[in-house]
Amino acid sequence: MSILYANDLTKSFGATVALQGASLSLEPGEILAVMGPSGSGKSTLLYCLAGIFTPDDGTVTFGGRRMDSLSDRERTRLRRTAFGFVFQFGQLVPELTAVDNVALPLLLSGKRRTAAYEQARSWFPRLGLTGLEGRRTGELSGGQAQRVAVARALVTGPEVLFADEPTGALDSLTGEMVMDLMVDTVRAEHTSVLLVTHDARVAAHADRQITVRDGQVIDAGARVR
Repeated sequence: MSILYANDLTKSFGATVALQGASLSLEPGEILAVMGPSGSGKSTLLYCLAGIFTPDDGTVTFGGRRMDSLSDRERTRLRRTAFGFVFQFGQLVPELTAVDNVALPLLLSGKRRTAAYEQARSWFPRLGLTGLEGRRTGELSGGQAQRVAVARALVTGPEVLFADEPTGALDSLTGEMVMDLMVDTVRAEHTSVLLVTHDARVAAHADRQITVRDGQVIDAGARVR
């Protein structure tokens, strides 16, 4: 049974049509790469699946529940607990240390401070970040900052990780290292991943690849792993 399913999604921004009948499914524990050129609608598709955008038509179902049946508060709670996010530029809070950034989702969910920081620190050795807990964003390399962003996304134990061009701001060698660590970690956690990318080298880490063009899924893709 699919953990996340989109059926016939449409979405427009004024006169610009971003999605026109896009459908896909994500299986438990699967890494699914969504590929397509800039402007194809792949990021809009991700935001609809994550409940950030509301589609104009069509349905998104997560864990057997339709997202449009949830209140704004319920969708916010879902994004905080069941979903994790990694974006191209990490979007760390620059005033906070690395461990503060990782602990933040736990604190926002009501976890006690001591337990939240203990849990946050446990992710640093897993992602090759030992010793960097006290550094701020400006003191981290691009690859280090993106691994902190991965830790922050996974620290709550989400069921689905949404990764939008997670290596787009990195050089190829650093990007490959970040992807290897992220993939190893999500497989160990049995986390499903929706990975948006235009880079075939990044998509090669996925179990399955689909192609989006002009707001439609034109190739549902066969499993490659």
